[in-house]
Amino acid sequence: MLYRLKRLIIGSPIPNWRAAHELLSKMIALPVFASDAISSVGYATEEILLALVVAGTSLVTLTSLSLYVGAAIILLLAIVVISYRQTIYAYPSGGGSYIVAKDNLGTYPGLLAGSALMIDYVLTVSVSISSGVAAILSFTSPEWHPYREVIALGVVGLIAIANLRGVRESGLLFALPTYAFIGSAVALIGIGLFRFVQNPGFTIPAPPANSLPPATHVGASGLILGFLVLRAFSSGCSAMTGTEAISNGIPAFRKPQSRNAAITLIWMAVILMTMFSGITYIAWRAHVVPMSQDFAGYQTVLSQIASALVGRSWFYYLFQGATAGILVLAANTSFADFPRLGSIMARDRFLPRQLYNVGDRLVFQNGIVLLSVLASVLIVVFKGKVNSLIPLYAIGVFMSFTLSQWGMAKRFIRMKQPGWRRSATISTIGASVTAVVVIVQAVTKARDGAWIVLILIPALVYLFSKINQHYVELGNELRLGPADGIPEINNTVLVLTPSLHKGVLPAISYAKGLSSNVQAVHVDTDPLDSRLLEERWEQWGNGVPLLILESPYRSLVGPLIKYIDAVMMHQPGAMVTVVIPEFVTDKWWHKLLHNQSGLLLKLALLRKEGVTTTNMPYHVRTH
Repeated sequence: MLYRLKRLIIGSPIPNWRAAHELLSKMIALPVFASDAISSVGYATEEILLALVVAGTSLVTLTSLSLYVGAAIILLLAIVVISYRQTIYAYPSGGGSYIVAKDNLGTYPGLLAGSALMIDYVLTVSVSISSGVAAILSFTSPEWHPYREVIALGVVGLIAIANLRGVRESGLLFALPTYAFIGSAVALIGIGLFRFVQNPGFTIPAPPANSLPPATHVGASGLILGFLVLRAFSSGCSAMTGTEAISNGIPAFRKPQSRNAAITLIWMAVILMTMFSGITYIAWRAHVVPMSQDFAGYQTVLSQIASALVGRSWFYYLFQGATAGILVLAANTSFADFPRLGSIMARDRFLPRQLYNVGDRLVFQNGIVLLSVLASVLIVVFKGKVNSLIPLYAIGVFMSFTLSQWGMAKRFIRMKQPGWRRSATISTIGASVTAVVVIVQAVTKARDGAWIVLILIPALVYLFSKINQHYVELGNELRLGPADGIPEINNTVLVLTPSLHKGVLPAISYAKGLSSNVQAVHVDTDPLDSRLLEERWEQWGNGVPLLILESPYRSLVGPLIKYIDAVMMHQPGAMVTVVIPEFVTDKWWHKLLHNQSGLLLKLALLRKEGVTTTNMPYHVRTH
């Protein structure tokens, strides 16, 4: 039943020979790997404005500063994209910042990059889905606002299921919302520019005073204003999250993989720069002021712009629907890259081996499930509010940017291939700038919760190193040496006999095939049952001696473990095998009507050295 339910939800298994057909074209890869970066247009400008409006700055100062902050972010994006284009050709196997830092800077810098990226991927899911839900709530009835978290959790589940069905299938599903958002956003920017040509003085009326976030530094100026501008810059840098995603997922592209990935990266950068600069420019010219998310009639900055330019027309609802769609589906970038990065780190023995395994739909299904759980926890903890999640966001990705570009600079200097000076200079500039951004983000967002990420990243590095230590020690312990040989085992087999029925006889026969030293063991929890068993044993016991263990407290496990200890004490080095007869019913729910003593016994003996348990099933047809 569970197997049929799984097949209904995620589809039939995909054979290995179809793996090449699951690779992505550039048109499908763009929504799969770039939806995170492109979707940031939906909230990056708003985060810049929010950081400035809480400064209590005047409307003119607010809008003027936002334009300069946006220009700085676009310049930084250009530097990072050029650097990652070099990474794509240098590391066609994927892995992005983790592989680059590990190969060129060492194991711990690689783990630092991997930890930062994994945190960022989890935050990407929670932030993008929370933003998408906020966009939906912008044009719905206020009665829906209390269900923000429930809606967000439902969306996480739906995207997880779509990705469990396969990368190519999820890409086809998400392509339409992505291109719908790009098309409608570009159209809205065009409408806005045309409106400014028609009416140069066009502005959007400020929202009610009670809808604004509370000012924390009224009339800020000088150093305080400079600090708040840096804070706005660090918040707006969320527009760059997801830039590294394409370099992580190169193996998912069709051949030639590096070239197709590099072209897709440039497409993403051009689209992102155009849309982000256009929205920021309109917000500047129209003097848009962001609202507090706690306000009952909350509207996003994009909703305010669209409503002012086209009214509550069909295009407004098309644009808002596309915005909500791309913000929600931006989480797909993390669902494409988090499991892939987890698989690479598991291959290097820094994460549990389960994350390395490819599922029957040719996706890393364990990584998808893990990401869904972690993102859901964040949404619940922070109540699905973007403003609460943003301070934790982007520090991890910029830290990985920095480590990746320092690693690439070192690689170019070491290998000295043609053009290495130019390439090393680009990577060094990129690393220096993004390192400054990390410091700015850590300082300006520390009070809002960024310290959590700064503690969590080294904690994960420690955890990964301990996992690796376990795998190394286990490998050393299991590795065969010249002195190793097949040991002689003296095996004592105990057949657990709760009563005499048809399932016990095959178990006795099986036990006699394992060893000549076989005993049937019955734990006396009911004297009447024990006497009846003794009377019938001579006829049905097949010559195997029956031992009845007293159990004054009616415990099954305690007396049996005590007897096993006695056997192993009298026979040092002996192996004890416990055979557990177990009948299997033809309906799963019938099993619930019987005790689970066999399972409890197996759990109790699992960690006991020199003891193994074997279940001997007997299938019962009850009809």
